[in-house]
Amino acid sequence: MANIKPTRIPGRWRDGFALDYHTVSSTYLGDDEYGNPKFETKRSELGELLYQLKYHSDTSVVAQMVDAATGFLMKWKPGVEIIVPVPPSRSGRKEQPVLILASGLGDRLGIPVAANCLTRVRETPELKNVNDYDERLRLISDAYAVDASQVSGRRVLLFDDLYRSGATLNTIASLLLDRGGAAEIFALAMTRTRSKS
Repeated sequence: MANIKPTRIPGRWRDGFALDYHTVSSTYLGDDEYGNPKFETKRSELGELLYQLKYHSDTSVVAQMVDAATGFLMKWKPGVEIIVPVPPSRSGRKEQPVLILASGLGDRLGIPVAANCLTRVRETPELKNVNDYDERLRLISDAYAVDASQVSGRRVLLFDDLYRSGATLNTIASLLLDRGGAAEIFALAMTRTRSKS
């Protein structure tokens, strides 16, 4: 099981955690021949596993990641009744890490996963290159719809693979509470970035 260092993440939920930081350090090495910056990045153990899953489609790391999340949830005990994964930001990816991990977590805990509870109703750009929090909120405003029949009156675990600024999770948490009628939201991300932007 991967080592984790959980930290609280603030937002419109009763309680929330990221299991670890995604990176430990990132050192600028200079620019490549095309003028793009190059970095030597050291990731946390969980961050490296997520990197392998997201960018190399290495599903052999899933069990180790699900073990870490399950162990944490069994200690945390938020009493959730359903897992709602954040819709993937890149629709063309063959393997969707957030859905794979949520499914594994649901199987391990015996909790249903509402993978189709949230639908994207408007295309949005990938947010990883948008640093301004308010701009991120503007870009995702009204981008999702919720199937209230899946979450109304229920305690929801809102799940994401990578927490950056909280804009997406907060937008979706508000949607689940205000339009979905969820009783309570708890948030869990596998990793988080070091900056809030």
